[in-house]
Parts: sequence; C-alpha cells; structure tokens
Amino acid sequence: MVNDKMCVGVESGRLMVRFNPEMTDDVMEKEGVTPMDFTRKVMKGYAFVDIDVLNTKKKVEYWVNLALEYNKIAKASKPKKRVQKQ
Repeated sequence: MVNDKMCVGVESGRLMVRFNPEMTDDVMEKEGVTPMDFTRKVMKGYAFVDIDVLNTKKKVEYWVNLALEYNKIAKASKPKKRVQKQ
C-alpha cells in the first residue's frame, strides 16, 4: 500500500502490480504477465508478473516504478463500512 492505495504485492511466487488501465494492452504483452484474477474475476489495471522473469534489479524496478507512477493518480478504494459488534 502506498498513500492508502494498492500498489504492489507478492502472492504465490508472483508479483502483483497495479498500473494505469489504459496501458493494459502493452502490459499484457510483456513476458511473464497474466491478468490478475485473484477473485476469479479479471481486475482492470492489475496484473501478476511471474517471479521467474524478475531476475534482474532493473526488471523489478520497472514494475515497481510502473505501479508507483500510477499510484500518484490512482483513486483510493472506498473505505469499507465496519460492522459494529453488539
């Protein structure tokens, strides 16, 4: 989380990246990238990057920087209402 917004994460040997949805076609063409379907539904502006293609510092930095750049303009998720226990 950066600025209370999802940015990057690690899940089962792959990197989760949040990016500008307008870049979807370009992002999905990159090696080792698959749409994020964590909930069995593809989420726009999110992708998984296979850890095996992140074999240099430069490659990791590319994805982290992509996510950080979008984070500057991304909308934060709506806060979930908390259910009070009685």
